[in-house]
Amino acid sequence: MINFFRNYLKEILAAFPAVLFAIVIHEVSHGYVAYLLGDDTAKKAGRLTLNPLKHLDPIGTLMLVIFHFGWARPVPVNFWKLRKMKRDIILVSLAGPASNFLTAFLGGIVFFKLRLFRFSTFFGYGLPADPFIMYLCDVMAYLMFINLVLAIFNLIPIPPLDGSKIIMALLPERYMMWYAKYEVYGTIVLLVLVLFGIMQMIMNPVLNFFIDTLQKMFLR
Repeated sequence: MINFFRNYLKEILAAFPAVLFAIVIHEVSHGYVAYLLGDDTAKKAGRLTLNPLKHLDPIGTLMLVIFHFGWARPVPVNFWKLRKMKRDIILVSLAGPASNFLTAFLGGIVFFKLRLFRFSTFFGYGLPADPFIMYLCDVMAYLMFINLVLAIFNLIPIPPLDGSKIIMALLPERYMMWYAKYEVYGTIVLLVLVLFGIMQMIMNPVLNFFIDTLQKMFLR
C-alpha cells in the first residue's frame, strides 16, 4: 500500500507540470486567435497570460490529473466581435487543440529522438538512473501524453468542448443559439462519461494511434 501511494504521488508530481502547461497553452491560443480576429474580450479579461491560475478550472484540472480527461476555464469569446463570425468561431475553436497537438509533436521529438523513454517510468520499464533524470523524463512523457489527451478530448462535439463550437458554427444561424443554450448540460454529460469509463473507451484507441504514430516517426 505504501508503494502504491508513493508511485501514485510520483505520477501526480510528474503529470501536474504537464497539465499546467497544456492548459495554459490551450487557453491562451484560443484567446490570442480571437484577439487577432477582432475580439478583445479575453485580453480585457486578463486571459492572454501564461499565469495558470487565470485558466484553471478546479474540477477540470483535478480530473485531468487523476483521470487524464479534463478541461480548463473557457476563455471568454464574444462571437459578435469576430470579423467573420462562422469562420472565426471555427478558427478560434481549433486554436486550442492545434496548440496541444503542436506541443505533443515537439514533445515527441524530444522524448523519442533523445531516447528518454529508456529512463521514463511512464511506459512502466524505466532503466535505473538518477531520480531527477527519471523525473524529468516522466515530465516529458506526460507533456506529450497530456497534450494529446487535451487536444483529442476537446474535439469531441459535446458542450462546452471546442468540438461543440465547431459544430455550432457549421449549423444554420437560426439553430446556433438553440444549440448554445444546452451547453450548461454538457459538463454533466462529460462527468458521467468519464466516471463510468465510457470516455476512456472512446479516447484510448485514438490516443494509442497518435502515440504509436509519434514513435514510428521519431524512432527511425
